[in-house]
Amino acid sequence: MRVGVPKETSPEEHRVALVPEVVGKLKAKGLDVVVQSGAGADALLPDDAFTDAGAQMTTDAKEVWGADIVVKIAPPTPEEISQLGAGSILIGFLAPLTSPQTTSALAQAKATAFAMEAIPRISRAQSMDALSSQSNVAGYKAALLGAENMGRFYPMLMTAAGTIPPAKVLVLGAGVAGLQALATAKRLGARTTGYDVRPEVAEQVQSLGSMWLDLGLEASGEGGYARELTEEERAQQQQALTDAIKGFDVVITTALVPGRPAPKLVTQEAVEGMKPGSVIVDLAGEAGGNCELTEPGQTVVRHDVKIVSPLNLPATMPEHSSQLFARNVLALLDLFVGEDGALKLDFEDEIVAGACVVREGEIVHPGAKTAVEAKV
Repeated sequence: MRVGVPKETSPEEHRVALVPEVVGKLKAKGLDVVVQSGAGADALLPDDAFTDAGAQMTTDAKEVWGADIVVKIAPPTPEEISQLGAGSILIGFLAPLTSPQTTSALAQAKATAFAMEAIPRISRAQSMDALSSQSNVAGYKAALLGAENMGRFYPMLMTAAGTIPPAKVLVLGAGVAGLQALATAKRLGARTTGYDVRPEVAEQVQSLGSMWLDLGLEASGEGGYARELTEEERAQQQQALTDAIKGFDVVITTALVPGRPAPKLVTQEAVEGMKPGSVIVDLAGEAGGNCELTEPGQTVVRHDVKIVSPLNLPATMPEHSSQLFARNVLALLDLFVGEDGALKLDFEDEIVAGACVVREGEIVHPGAKTAVEAKV
């Protein structure tokens, strides 16, 4: 059985789905791996590194897409999907809730597709959780962007010329990205505060040495995500946040609800009340942003506050992002492949069933099916 690794075609995508370390482990399982030449170049992984690990290199994209299992990161284009063989398997970020054209193309190709973002967030699947591994990278980089764009010190400095107080950093959303942002900002010496509508994560925020911003709202949901707030709750939250945000130098927002527009947590009034030179780093730009004044993918200055909204932050650190993603894929493939190297898809397994978007041409993921039907 062959595993194919194509070169990512999106101009902003610099990661590669498998790294030489993982290629070697797949070879040990009896799998052959074919990698498109140059696939790892942006992640500082030359073709020779893959060859040394046992991979076959090719300049022919069709050869890669014709493998039994194809692994990539960004959602494939319809043209790429058309090169899949009937009955083949595709693994990657497939955006099942927001990219119905991808789902439809996979169904037409009679393929079986597994979305890394659809893997159930249960204890047994932690090693396969690519959303978490990539969010770690995004949270780390967000803290650095806050420090870089603020133009003032993060840590307290005691000098002969006087004492400079530490910067005050607020992180909205205490998921993986938010917690990593808090931890990184804390290491840089900032005074950190975290907020989330799920009160059970307060202990995690405080375990990092950060303070907890309690606004009196609770919105715990299923699967580790927050539930959507009611209109009344949202209004209460926004006003309380507006009052609190004005006292912070850096605000990092990470709040996302899968398949829905990002909640607007930072109002224009809040931005207007922030100190000149303050910074907002909005990690929810892909879903419209958590700040009312965010321009996704852009850095803008509004009311003397810099609003930074990077897209696909993990791709800006491709070496380590690729390593983490590849290990997630390896853990998933352990469920797919037996010790003899043969395919063994057990759709009674909640991880296999939960991650599957299309099965032999049939759309089986409920959210993906709804998205396709809505487009039609």
